[in-house]
Amino acid sequence: MRSETANLVDEIKQAISLLRRYFDWDEAVKRLEYLNARAEEADLWNDPQEAQQLMRERQTLEENINAINTLSQSLNDNVELIMLGEEEGDQAVVEEAEAAIRALRGEIAARQMETLLSGEADGNDTYLEVHAGAGGTESQDWASMLLRMYTRWAERRNMKVEVLEVHEGEEAGIKSATILVKGRNAYGWLKTESGVHRLVRISPFDSNARRHTSFASVWVYPVIDDSIEITIPESDVRIDTYRASGAGGQHVNTTDSAVRITHIPTGIVVQCQRERSQHKNRATAWDMLRARLYEEELKKREEAANAAESSKGEIGWGHQIRSYVLQPYQLVKDLRTGVESTSPQDVLDGELDDFMKASLSQRVSGESGKGEIADLE
Repeated sequence: MRSETANLVDEIKQAISLLRRYFDWDEAVKRLEYLNARAEEADLWNDPQEAQQLMRERQTLEENINAINTLSQSLNDNVELIMLGEEEGDQAVVEEAEAAIRALRGEIAARQMETLLSGEADGNDTYLEVHAGAGGTESQDWASMLLRMYTRWAERRNMKVEVLEVHEGEEAGIKSATILVKGRNAYGWLKTESGVHRLVRISPFDSNARRHTSFASVWVYPVIDDSIEITIPESDVRIDTYRASGAGGQHVNTTDSAVRITHIPTGIVVQCQRERSQHKNRATAWDMLRARLYEEELKKREEAANAAESSKGEIGWGHQIRSYVLQPYQLVKDLRTGVESTSPQDVLDGELDDFMKASLSQRVSGESGKGEIADLE
């Protein structure tokens, strides 16, 4: 076997081993055996909701286990074909098997992303909030740029974006906005985008053309379904109604249809002004609040699980995560992973996948070595 092919085989074997470790292989196999046995029991559908949840979990486990087994079997089969072809002097067989092994790289990269997006709520739709930082018009314009960036990213992935609320800036941009992103693994992809984003540029609002630094924050939290119970006592919330803001014209509401809910114990505030109906906006705001509280619980679990990580304080929730420099040079740099792009305009047009993949890999691994799978890409 040629040294180049042998090195690739070793690389893929290591990647498959890491995939098994990500997936907690032994526990996953045991869990699938239990679910298969449970699926055969006569009383399974006595509780339809529980049965559906069990069958979904079973299907996911089965798909992941089969996929990794198929990758491993395909690698072994093609290694045997190479050895057989070399013994018999059949170069066509050798070349075909080598091509199949090279193709496995792409399959493993895809499987890696599926693994990184296998968290409890990763498959859900997601809410995304953008808030301008201090600095008036500069930061408000930056917030609107970020909102456009994530909207463009979602559109590139054929996801649907619904605007739930927007508070316009006085001169330009936005003070805040909340969107709902609907699509496969929307929360999984976007969850590491929470944090402070920094922009450095020559201000278009400064007559002296000076360089300005602006900040805006992004917050991402998953839409939760009926299988996740979040109970919120009404005594824990304050509900306010107000007149929805808008750019003017016939579509501006003239009644107090917008709804703001404040969760008093945590200080979490959500608001919705999408519909003309206060009743509908109130229902959506309650869904958003339940989602925020659920996301808070996920955050606590993650922080507890990663308490030993020395870098946790540096990359924690709500801290600066990425810098976008437009002048005097052009660079976007993720401060957590070190991933860079010298094409800020492409990033602002929604090319975020490289940043997301790197931060997902770092967030999931929490230990050296696991990030090596990403090298296969």
